[in-house]
Amino acid sequence: MSLKNTLNEHVKDAMRAGDKDRLGVLRLITAAIKQREVDELTPEQRAAGIDDAMVLATLEKMIKQRKESIVQFEAGKRPELAAKEQAEIDIIKAYLPAQLSDAEVDALVAAAIAEVGAASVKDMGKVMGLMKTRAAGKADMAAVGAKVKAKLGG
Repeated sequence: MSLKNTLNEHVKDAMRAGDKDRLGVLRLITAAIKQREVDELTPEQRAAGIDDAMVLATLEKMIKQRKESIVQFEAGKRPELAAKEQAEIDIIKAYLPAQLSDAEVDALVAAAIAEVGAASVKDMGKVMGLMKTRAAGKADMAAVGAKVKAKLGG
């Protein structure tokens, strides 16, 4: 079952259970996915459906937005709003795949650098393009970028 279908089933489950907080977050997720479909896919692609990679990218974007909001709420001395955003992050993270360990990320980075034949920071784009397909949703891509840059001497 695709991630989108799983989310839709969980929306129904949350409705049946009367879990308003979870239902609200799941509805935000499905709305963001539908908006992305409308914005980025052609009608033919929409008919085929959105793939899990796009759903994962949407979830990661939502988490990033909430983390930024938490920083703003804490700066504005609104801990109750920061706690609400953190609760939403926890629900969203449940739909992300298991995160790779540092050792696994290091191994992927080394393999990608070798595969691309990268020799300097100029080749970072090629390596990151490969890493995006291999580690999307499984690792913090900012941290991956820092590791690639460090390995390439940047």
